[in-house]
Amino acid sequence: MLAALSLIAAGILLRQADRIHFAHRAPHTAPAAELLALQRIRANNLTPALLLAGQWTQITGWWLLVPHHPALATAAALGVAVQLRHLQEISHHAIHGVLARTRRANHLLAETFAHHPLGLVPVELRHQRHVRDHHRAATLTGDSNLTDLHQAGLRPGITRARFALALIRPLTPAGAAATLTTLTHDLRGHHGRQAALLAVPAAAYLAAGWTGVIAGWLVPRLLLYPLLAWWSLIVEHTWFDPEHRTGTQAHIEAGRCLRLYPRNRTLAVVVAATWLPYGDLHHYAHSAHPGLRWNYLPALERHLPTPHFNPRGLALGPNTVATRHHQALNAPETIKAGLR
Repeated sequence: MLAALSLIAAGILLRQADRIHFAHRAPHTAPAAELLALQRIRANNLTPALLLAGQWTQITGWWLLVPHHPALATAAALGVAVQLRHLQEISHHAIHGVLARTRRANHLLAETFAHHPLGLVPVELRHQRHVRDHHRAATLTGDSNLTDLHQAGLRPGITRARFALALIRPLTPAGAAATLTTLTHDLRGHHGRQAALLAVPAAAYLAAGWTGVIAGWLVPRLLLYPLLAWWSLIVEHTWFDPEHRTGTQAHIEAGRCLRLYPRNRTLAVVVAATWLPYGDLHHYAHSAHPGLRWNYLPALERHLPTPHFNPRGLALGPNTVATRHHQALNAPETIKAGLR
């Protein structure tokens, strides 16, 4: 137990080197040009490596907790899922070229610490899909993320029951099957990636036996982490009723992005530490300036105009992301467009 808690604490401490280095004397609010200049000065390859090593140190600590009690095994499954979500978001910044100093270091760190062990597609392919395709066409026909939402059943005229199931799709049989299908497809023909993916449950087994494999890897990787990533996708944009604008990039993004928990600091801190980490809570600012590291997105966000939708929560209540999405999908004009 002590070893497990010590590793979790050590992982958290390792991660702080990167945060302190980039956040030291950073402005509270500033335009993108000033923040980009500061980012270039502080760019390095060491603190990002420590950050990623800290994530896996924490995962190892969670594995060691699994055998001690069923409640701790449940906590470990959630803890590992959160760390996997963190790895996904850190590698997202790597494909934008802002995690480390050089392009080579960005790709190497993303592949080694995230893409290989999680069984994700090669970095170059993710760069094509996300940086080149998604960012230029977010919420528009042809956006692969919008296609994923449609394939999950989020289509015009959806009922409340089907909509509720779509919100937790990765936990449903259809969603779990889709996760497995995607993972199998992405790994086909990539023997090095297959070996790396298998090495992780092997390490979990060495740390905690078969219970460690199940609670420390299979459940987090196949169910819980996909759920957190799915919720992240859902709250990135007003997918089904964006305001199509022209003008500056910030003005365009303000019409199709949202900002979750703008006035609830407690919930904002919780989601930023769990399923919207490393600047994902500030997706609007990221969309306006994709070349900016997560450390500086809050400062940039304070400098930008407010996005057109600022929901109080994800699902419960009238002013939530889920309510808006459901209403947009059931608006008469949306249903007519969907039936054509």
